[in-house]
Amino acid sequence: MKQTDVLIIGAGPGGYVAAIRLGQSGKKVLLVDQDKLGGECLNYGCIPSKALISLAGLVHKIQKAQEIGITIQNIGVDMAKIQQWKATILQGMNRGVLTLTKGNGVEFIQGQACFTGPKSAEVKTAQGGEKIEFRHALVATGSKPISIPDFSFDSKNILSSKEALDLNSIPKRLFVIGGGVIGLEIGTFYAKLGSQVTIVEMMPQLLPGVEQDLVQPVARSLQKLGITVHLNSQALRYSLKDGALSVSIRTPEGEKHIASDKILASVGRAPNTGTLNLEAAGIVTTPKGFVDVDAAYKTSADGIYAIGDVIGPPFLAHKASREGLFIAAVILGEEPEPLGFVPWAVFTDPEVAFVGLTEAQALEQGYETQIGRFPFAASGRAVTTRESDGFVKIVSQKGSGRILGVGIVGTEASDLISEACLAIRLKATVHDVASTIHPHPTLPEAFLEASEAAAGQPIHILTKKS
Repeated sequence: MKQTDVLIIGAGPGGYVAAIRLGQSGKKVLLVDQDKLGGECLNYGCIPSKALISLAGLVHKIQKAQEIGITIQNIGVDMAKIQQWKATILQGMNRGVLTLTKGNGVEFIQGQACFTGPKSAEVKTAQGGEKIEFRHALVATGSKPISIPDFSFDSKNILSSKEALDLNSIPKRLFVIGGGVIGLEIGTFYAKLGSQVTIVEMMPQLLPGVEQDLVQPVARSLQKLGITVHLNSQALRYSLKDGALSVSIRTPEGEKHIASDKILASVGRAPNTGTLNLEAAGIVTTPKGFVDVDAAYKTSADGIYAIGDVIGPPFLAHKASREGLFIAAVILGEEPEPLGFVPWAVFTDPEVAFVGLTEAQALEQGYETQIGRFPFAASGRAVTTRESDGFVKIVSQKGSGRILGVGIVGTEASDLISEACLAIRLKATVHDVASTIHPHPTLPEAFLEASEAAAGQPIHILTKKS
């Protein structure tokens, strides 16, 4: 029987980060995953999708360049070659994670792990089975796309996000079920590559849960890209008709039928717990099947923790990584740093990012707020790069000026939000940001300008006089 200080099941951004930190501190760590190192994010989600989003953005910019006098004829897109390029990126990053784990003394086994008791497990590999005894264990097995009735994944007609990112040809028509993050990101990049895209969302707005004002520039952009959006609508069924897929949808105007070549179902994610035999370890799950944990990520079993997607939303790789570091600190007997606010970003066009409290949340918590906005249309950098849609919005505490929340919709919002993350963590005020010189002309100046607006002293925008 193999003995280890820490058994980590799941080698995604939560599991392997925890393994590296524990390995650095001298713990004997066994990291197990039935798939590749890096997990869903590196291999089937974050990284491959952003590679394709970046490429589609380049094609779109080239096409738009003729509006300002730059003409490029016969732009071609070879999806098979693009997929080879994407695979090369993923292979390189896989090797990088393997080098890091090995270099920090972590043993990695590719196999399927399941608990056999409160301090024991078994790992099944292609070579057979191996029994494990551990002092601590961490479950970080992630999540998988949910299949919905009448639209079961078949890797041919009905695709999950994984299959949608692996297509070797651009579908002429793409039907997307779900107007959330995954549906909009994949739908947008295929529209930029020439697909006729239709998106159906049951809720009254796209990106449900995101503030409406941050969603509006994205909705306008989808319309410019020729994407058809049906809100308050539901996909009912599909059938094969004249060599195509005919999708029946219920809309406020009645039932409609949409012809498509591929259907992407992106309506949510479920935890990967089916093969873990959690009962053997005494681990309790929630009614939705996620591993139940307390505020310190402890499960109902002594010495066993769980992090990342397997404990429920939000499904964010960077959240899982920070949780992995938190658990490593706990196991090492250290005082872990609280996570604080977790930022998020949506890689649509324009991008959307947020951290902290919304205005509504701040008011609910008893804050009197002051809002500052700055449109990218007034940013020299945004205008010269022809990416002037959107704005920066700051929610601050009236009087003290403390920054409570920041929302950004616009070009490179996913990068710009990091300054706001630091500002909120350090309890900075809008006066702190406004008095910090930002280089010109740059996009981060918009954060400075929004801070000035929140402080009541805007320079590059006019405000109504009381």
